[in-house]
Amino acid sequence: MAPPLLLPRSTTAWPAVAVVVASGIAASLQVGKTLIAAPMLQADLGLGLGAIGWLAGIFAVLGLAGGIPAGAAISGFGDRRMLVLGLGAIAAGSGLGALTSHYGVLVTSRIVEGLGFLLVTVAGPAILNRISPAGQRDLAFALWSCFMPAGIALAMLAGPFFGNWRAIWWSGAMITSLAILAALVTVPGSPRRSPTPPQRLARNVLAVLTAGGPPLLALCFALYSLMFFALFSFLPVLLMQRMGLGYGTAGMVSALASASNILGNLAAGFLLSRGARRAVLIASASLVMGIAAPCVFLQIFPNGPLLLLCIMFSAVGGLIPATLLSSAPVLAPAAALAPMVVGLTMQGSSLGQVAGPVAVGALIDTYGWGSASLLVVAAAAAAIALALALGRIDRPAAPSPSGP
Repeated sequence: MAPPLLLPRSTTAWPAVAVVVASGIAASLQVGKTLIAAPMLQADLGLGLGAIGWLAGIFAVLGLAGGIPAGAAISGFGDRRMLVLGLGAIAAGSGLGALTSHYGVLVTSRIVEGLGFLLVTVAGPAILNRISPAGQRDLAFALWSCFMPAGIALAMLAGPFFGNWRAIWWSGAMITSLAILAALVTVPGSPRRSPTPPQRLARNVLAVLTAGGPPLLALCFALYSLMFFALFSFLPVLLMQRMGLGYGTAGMVSALASASNILGNLAAGFLLSRGARRAVLIASASLVMGIAAPCVFLQIFPNGPLLLLCIMFSAVGGLIPATLLSSAPVLAPAAALAPMVVGLTMQGSSLGQVAGPVAVGALIDTYGWGSASLLVVAAAAAAIALALALGRIDRPAAPSPSGP
């Protein structure tokens, strides 16, 4: 009997793949917890939205600066070691945050969590590239790319069941501690490597930046993140102010739309394993996002169809991150440099996470909701152009073999 479609065919690899993906979800819970705990932080610590925005956005700022350094550290010290270290930093930072009532200490704890998040998000793909069977690697990367929408959606759904924000922080520390134990038991260690000399490290960084493919991946991820967070950073507000939904309903709809991104992630793995062209997937998804977002911002349709468009925007958009992450090992100038390429790609993602909400917020404040659609359309057009350029240097993904 053929194995399940979305699982690697190696029974020994699957538990480790599952733990790596679960570790990514545990890390992304720390992103979503600040969003859902915002009213609690306001009530308990008297924080304004600007202060809470820094608590939420510090992860993206760290990712913007530290992607390639994190990839270099993982190449030199081992991917599993860095995964465990990253999870440990998240657990320590979350525990420290739960113990404090001082905003400065809370920001420091979030920086520690953010550094851990960065290590996890770069180490995870490196481990998957090493342990996944070659014919199932795209499917494993598709599962990995679900970690962000899954973690944020879980945080938004579970957060209201906690009595206070400190309980949410303690739960984050406990979950990541459990992920550490699971990783130590199931994820095989990588071979030890001697530290890379500074001159060789500089050459490696230069090789990644000048290879052609890796910078295109980073730019594509930046544009995707800009489009995604341009809508989803303000979706609850849009649903309440423009569509008249209540706070609870807007939160549930936002969580559902975010979770639908997982469908696109998994679909990308299926299509890539069947030989789909990466450039075609990226361009097609960008086109759909560029059409759907203006319809939402401009309220061209009644509320029902608009909500479906939000879900479609997220679901189809999910094709892009899975495709980009699975492309990193393929387009790396050398196999050993794949973690650096992943790090550069995640830097692009962080750039979009920072730039999207800031740019859209400024446009909405100055020109109204409709102006935000222009930014998304421009980003979609640029992403299509980059996808076509990527197609000229990429080769088709090899179909998975039919046998075990």
